[in-house]
Amino acid sequence: MMRKSFVLDSNIIFSALLNSKSPLGKFIITSNIDKVKFYAPEYLSIEIERYFPKIIKISGMEEAEIRRLLLVIFEKIEFVSDQIIPFEFYVKSVPLVRGVDMDDLVFVALNEYLDSALLWTGDKELYNALENRGYSKVVNFDKIKEMFDID
Repeated sequence: MMRKSFVLDSNIIFSALLNSKSPLGKFIITSNIDKVKFYAPEYLSIEIERYFPKIIKISGMEEAEIRRLLLVIFEKIEFVSDQIIPFEFYVKSVPLVRGVDMDDLVFVALNEYLDSALLWTGDKELYNALENRGYSKVVNFDKIKEMFDID
């Protein structure tokens, strides 16, 4: 199997933080670099910090524990500066996210910029909108499970 590349949406990281022992959390944390490559825009870390108090509250874990887990997850991701994504990819992505959530623009633009990656999102509204707009480079965890034969 060729190595698969994925752009991770914020909600995927939220899910992994809130339940690191779930199949999704385990997949990210134990992923083999020969089989999987994760990317994210730098914006992801800003969004995580913005929601960090809420993540702590929902998880019921101590802040230090969540921060350690976040470091483990972030070590698996290659972060790409939002500024190096050419403007044309943002322009191309606007119609795909318009009416859904403009905060997702940078994730779709990065996915387009990387070309061979798939956008992995847990946001059902975004996923459905992209699919309905004919965007074939988006997956959810159900599709990931099929790709990697995960139960």
